[in-house]
Amino acid sequence: MGDVGLLLSGAVLFLNSMMLMGKADGKSVAILNLLVGALQVIVPFYLIVVSDQQHWTIYTNASIFLFGLTYLYLGITILWNLENNGLGWFSIWVSIIALVYSVIAYIHFKDPVNALTWLLWAFLWFLFYLANTRKMNIQVFIGKVGFVQSWVTLTIPALASLTGAALEPVYQTVWFYVLLASIVSFVVFFLQGKGKRFRSTDTIHN
Repeated sequence: MGDVGLLLSGAVLFLNSMMLMGKADGKSVAILNLLVGALQVIVPFYLIVVSDQQHWTIYTNASIFLFGLTYLYLGITILWNLENNGLGWFSIWVSIIALVYSVIAYIHFKDPVNALTWLLWAFLWFLFYLANTRKMNIQVFIGKVGFVQSWVTLTIPALASLTGAALEPVYQTVWFYVLLASIVSFVVFFLQGKGKRFRSTDTIHN
């Protein structure tokens, strides 16, 4: 599921970014969220059941649930026109879990690229908390962050892994700096816009 799951997540995040920037219809995008979300809940559950039951195996497969449940929650919220406060609280919980995965990737697995990737995802989930629970008017900013992350944390890494390019040392070096530059730019733009453009709003969904 690993690389294929990343590729599918890249597609979902790309479409979600288009929705948040007002370029795609919310209900149309919600369909893919539900389809991929269902896969990323059913498949990891199966992989855990048939696995060797070692804790690191379960730990790795369990991370897929974070994406699957987010996509399902978002898709249902849009299609049923639900109040999105719950989605926001769920997102801050996932953001904290993502930070744990980031720390473990760096300390235990000695994988700085994966650590930065999880840090970027944690930031994106945190933005969903701010938009859905704190009601900050940052949907366009989230859309831009999601668009970049759909490529640099999901689509391109998935393709690199599927083709074997991710095993090359030069890829690891280049991608480390790509991710680091993404984090710095996102934080700078967020801090610059926090007091100027971001205002309270009722909802971020179409």
